[in-house]
Formats: sequence, C-alpha cells, structure tokens
Amino acid sequence: MSRNQVKKDVSTSTRRAIIDLLKERGGMDVVALSSQFSLSGMAVRQHLNALKEEGLVTNVEEARPMGRPTKLWILTPAANRFFPSGYSDLSVSLINSMKEAFGNEGLDKLLDVRNKNMQEKYLQHLGDASNVREKLEKLAEIRTNEGYMAEVEAQDDGSLLLIEKHCPICEAAAVCTGLCKNELHLFKTVLGNNVHIERGEYLLTGGTKCVYTVRQHKP
Repeated sequence: MSRNQVKKDVSTSTRRAIIDLLKERGGMDVVALSSQFSLSGMAVRQHLNALKEEGLVTNVEEARPMGRPTKLWILTPAANRFFPSGYSDLSVSLINSMKEAFGNEGLDKLLDVRNKNMQEKYLQHLGDASNVREKLEKLAEIRTNEGYMAEVEAQDDGSLLLIEKHCPICEAAAVCTGLCKNELHLFKTVLGNNVHIERGEYLLTGGTKCVYTVRQHKP
C-alpha cells in the first residue's frame, strides 16, 4: 500500500470518528475535538472543512457568558446515512401503501398492533426493575439495541432525561406521525402510572435529538 493510500485511509477513519463523536455528544468546538483525537486544532479544522464540503457537518455560534461566541460543529441530516436507517425507503413505501389500501383508520389499527407487541417486548425486558431510574435505564438499553443511541441523564431537580441521539425510523415517522405518538404512549405505559413523561427537543422539528423528561409523581 502506498504512503498516499495510507494517509487517505487515516483521514477517512478520523473523519468517520469525528462524525460518530458529534452524533454521540452533539455540538463540539475545535478545542474539544482536538483533545479527543490528540490532534492539533489546525488538523481538526482541515477534517471539519472536508466534511463540510461533503455536506456532512455545519457550524453554529453559541453565546458564552464571557468573550466571543464559540463556533460549534454539528452534523447535518445528510450524516444520518452513516447510522442505522431501519430500512427507511421500504418503511415509507409500505406506510403509503397501507394508507392507500386501508385508509388512515386502518393504518391506526395496524399501529395499535405494533404498539401492543412492542409493549409486551419492553415490559419483558424491564423485568423486575423496581424504580423509575432502573426502568428508564433498561428502556434506554433496549432502545439503543434498536438503533436509537439512547442514554439516561439525571437532572438537578430530580427529574430524569431519556435522550435518543438517533432515530432509525425518522423518515417513516415524518410521513406517519402516529409512530411518534404511539411511541410516547408506549413509554408512559411501560414506565408506569406513577411517572409523568413529556417530549421536549424533537428530531422531526429540527432538534439534534429526541429528549424526554421523566418525573415521578409525588405521593
């Protein structure tokens, strides 16, 4: 293998690693990225500019309490092709065909069946989890296995966040809002009646991830 080929392979590997990290952590500046890859700021900027030319990343400015705004690098929707898609083209085609064959009412019935099956699967996975945190951790685990890159974060006010950094059915959900509506109902069901859950940031409305806030009802 030639030296140029080795250099090209290293660059490709580094850029894919940058894509993965931005998907995992969201917006990052050059300094943060440099520390993760032990590269100079100039080297990271070269990789980012190459990715930007491919339409895979862009940058936004974030205000800081002191000093000038910081430039954060984020993924564009085009970068979703590097992550599980859940057979999006086929899913969208099937949804449109079901609407045509059965109408919206028939599609809703099919979604109800899907939701029931997922509910049984999730409840089995949650098993004997005894509290909301344990249930949410297990829910994040099964969602990650399905391609949602999910994690749980505790908040200072005692609430918990279920964060999904990727949606493998995003294209399908865009043409069938019932998928997301049923998903929220599914979470409420498997977590139990003693919790309140609401969706804040939402991929389909321009967010970089889907974020659900979970609070346990006070006795």
